[in-house]
Amino acid sequence: MKRLLFTALLGASLVSVAAPAQAHSPEVRFATYNLSLNRPSQGLLREHLAAPGVDDVYRRQAENVAEVIQRSAPDVVLLNEFDYDPEAARLFADNFLAVSQNGAPAQKYRYRYVAPSNTGIPSGFDLNNNGVIDTTPGDGAYGDDSYGFGLFPGQYGMVVYSKYPIDHRAIRTFQLFKWKDMPGNLIPTDFYSAEEQAALRLSSKSHWDVPIRIGRETVHFLTSHPTPPTFDGAEDRNGRRNHDEIRFWADYITPGRTSKYIYDDRGHRGGLRAGEKFVIAGDQNADPDDGDSTGDAIEQLLDHPLINTRVTPASAGAAEAATLQGGANLTHTGNPAYDTADFADTAPGNLRADYVLPRAGIKVRGAGVFWPVKADPLSRLSGVYGPEWAPVNGFPTSDHRLVWADLKIRR
Repeated sequence: MKRLLFTALLGASLVSVAAPAQAHSPEVRFATYNLSLNRPSQGLLREHLAAPGVDDVYRRQAENVAEVIQRSAPDVVLLNEFDYDPEAARLFADNFLAVSQNGAPAQKYRYRYVAPSNTGIPSGFDLNNNGVIDTTPGDGAYGDDSYGFGLFPGQYGMVVYSKYPIDHRAIRTFQLFKWKDMPGNLIPTDFYSAEEQAALRLSSKSHWDVPIRIGRETVHFLTSHPTPPTFDGAEDRNGRRNHDEIRFWADYITPGRTSKYIYDDRGHRGGLRAGEKFVIAGDQNADPDDGDSTGDAIEQLLDHPLINTRVTPASAGAAEAATLQGGANLTHTGNPAYDTADFADTAPGNLRADYVLPRAGIKVRGAGVFWPVKADPLSRLSGVYGPEWAPVNGFPTSDHRLVWADLKIRR
């Protein structure tokens, strides 16, 4: 598979390179960002986003991730790890994105979509096989026994912001789709009981088809956040689930028999119709060359004939970080410039985990990853792991980076 590297110049030219397309341009900037705006208890995110003038580590992180979005200026963006709370989604848009952060251009998103997540929803089963069905929110074992890992319902959820209208009536969600209903699934049948297999949901958060109206065109924004392929045992239950969560979109975009088995939360069957435009986005938690993925997890998308992978988003900051941090990064076989996540240097090292993948035939005018080099003043927004930011996630923003692509949608 041939891929062309688009190198976004960093340093003083970062803002100009990442500037959005002009209003009259046929280009639309799509982005994905796992911004780690999750909190340890339900309602805390809303509290942090609603308190004006409070100067603490939580508010500074929210301001920092808002600045990353402002400097990248996407027209349509998926945010992963944003606790499910419609009011919190409004507060972040109004109090942070629409307010300039450190001189960055404010971004106003007239449209947004948020919906429930499987995270933290109790399954009623002992899904981690520790002999106890944990029913106490806030406990790690409770998260293991939930349909998707979360310390409370909706932790690590998702939200979509858009400058273009969202066709809410045509949105499809797949939160309730059963893993067993995917033909040829990878469920570890020796680990889960027959009753558990009958109840398990495929999506660890949810899968959304969010139609975006861009002029006369409709683009299906296919968003998700598969579980990390780790935190399990020899049965590889999370690795297998990650593989099949990614496979779901590969099947969904394939018309005919391949997607016939799929049903949404309203009972409607099938995937996209032939010729429909789409952009797949999200933290897929899978690297094509390195890390702990099961089988050809992300290659199911990268090698799909209906997906345009000719341009790979990249950054000089990612390549620099791999060299400076060393450790597992020195053993990787993939191009470090493609990395989108700053993971532990012992294992698995930095990886390409986040993707914006348009349909074949949609031209990619440019793409990049917001990962400034150390000499760039904006590197304060990516930073390095440190104790100052321990209450959130150890970083001034997130261990992931925003990924964007400028796409020619309108004719």
